[in-house]
Amino acid sequence: MSIDKSQIRDAATVIVLRDTDTNPRILMGQRGAKAAFMPNKFVFPGGAVDAGDAQVPLGTALPAPCATRLDDDSAPGLGPAIAAAAVRELFEETGQILGTPGAWQDPPADWRAFAASGHLPHAAALRFVFRALTPPGRPRRFDARFFVVSADALASDPDDFSAASDELSHLQWVELAQARRFDMPFITEVVLSEVQSQLNGAPEPQSVPFFKNDDEESLFLRLRGDWVRD
Repeated sequence: MSIDKSQIRDAATVIVLRDTDTNPRILMGQRGAKAAFMPNKFVFPGGAVDAGDAQVPLGTALPAPCATRLDDDSAPGLGPAIAAAAVRELFEETGQILGTPGAWQDPPADWRAFAASGHLPHAAALRFVFRALTPPGRPRRFDARFFVVSADALASDPDDFSAASDELSHLQWVELAQARRFDMPFITEVVLSEVQSQLNGAPEPQSVPFFKNDDEESLFLRLRGDWVRD
């Protein structure tokens, strides 16, 4: 049986890094015990793409390598909406603003608070590093794109979570070397390994890993701008 893409939602996840030259730390929070998807797990901020994300004006464009790789095995032109979702979810779940100064009119309902801050989404700061499709049999399935962003790119105080929603609790900066002590999903551990290897001096990757789970098989692909199997 082939995969039913109507049951899968496109999603974006953001790995915010700080102090990379001394003691790298990442921003994480804990999902609620009653959450339908990954309850109690420590995760990066992120979530599904909303309908309004495709109409959101980006203050800066995605960098070229990320934009082309986001288009691989995806609906045409989806990249800007994915980038917008990453910025929105980061803001909603942590209160952090990844934006550049700018005003806009008539924002979608779930963008009004971000727009009121006087910023437009800063997509140029996002670096696409991983993609994963939730395996079959889960209560919800997502086609998640993972982005890394430096805390230096934030327009907000990285230690101020007062504007965060209640979707994630225990928001904190976790030492990258200690992150695996937390109860986190398997795919989060895999992505952390990818980020760690790059911080440890591995060459800049020429492609983005894609862990693709469908109803027939699991594939580990590489997104280069024209996706191919390893």
